[in-house]
Amino acid sequence: MKSMNRKLRLHGFNNLTKTLSFNIYDICYAKTPQQREEYIEYIDEEYNAERLTSILTEVTDIIGANILNIARQDYNPQGASVTMLISEEPILSHDQQELAYNDEAPGPLPEDVVAHLDKSHITVHTYPESHPDNGISSFRADIDVSTCGRISPLKALNYLIHSFDSDIVIMDYRVRGFTRDVKGKKHYIDHKINSIQNFISRDTRRHYEMIDVNVYQENIFHTKMMLKELDLDNYLFGAEEKDLKPAEKKQIKRRLKREMLEIFYAQNLTKMPE
Repeated sequence: MKSMNRKLRLHGFNNLTKTLSFNIYDICYAKTPQQREEYIEYIDEEYNAERLTSILTEVTDIIGANILNIARQDYNPQGASVTMLISEEPILSHDQQELAYNDEAPGPLPEDVVAHLDKSHITVHTYPESHPDNGISSFRADIDVSTCGRISPLKALNYLIHSFDSDIVIMDYRVRGFTRDVKGKKHYIDHKINSIQNFISRDTRRHYEMIDVNVYQENIFHTKMMLKELDLDNYLFGAEEKDLKPAEKKQIKRRLKREMLEIFYAQNLTKMPE
């Protein structure tokens, strides 16, 4: 394969579709039925359709796109959805139609609904839930960023991870279709990529256990992330660690760790690893 550290002159529009899909999980311990209900209410307010729209609007700015249309909805009893249709920013010159191959590099961190892009879109759906018996509650956000043309969803990855309380992140990135250069040759990918991890900041990678499952010949990349450290005060809702007895702390940590491991490995554990 020829080096991609150059510009490729394309014939017409870049027909490749680049899709980044991932699930973000926030895990919590809420002991009483009232605390669990309050946690769901808190999540529902914290990540309502208006807040999600604001997050996705920032994503379109990061990847260099224009919003064409937004649809958003809050649901009863809980959850929200936002969908955006988006388009590339206006192409002003012939030179801007040449596709630049960029080295892998993390996108920006956050500094401080559904929208429609031209043949591109961003969606987010939220799913708060709780376990009635063991006190575990969780919040899942499903996010899809699908783009055509020169814009890439990978540049928004850091911002999205840090826009949610991300205990576990499970990501898939895939490039579909092909585009032609001016000589008629097909190109099935238009940028360098060895791993999704290379688009995540070093500081973020330090805090997570990470696993890759990549199928390079199919342009499919899969990465899982799980927080390494478990600070109990960050997981208690309506309580503080200092008020718990040692045995209760141990039991709660065990339940939280089990929940995270089962989500991370996508299987129910018959026993906890030592």
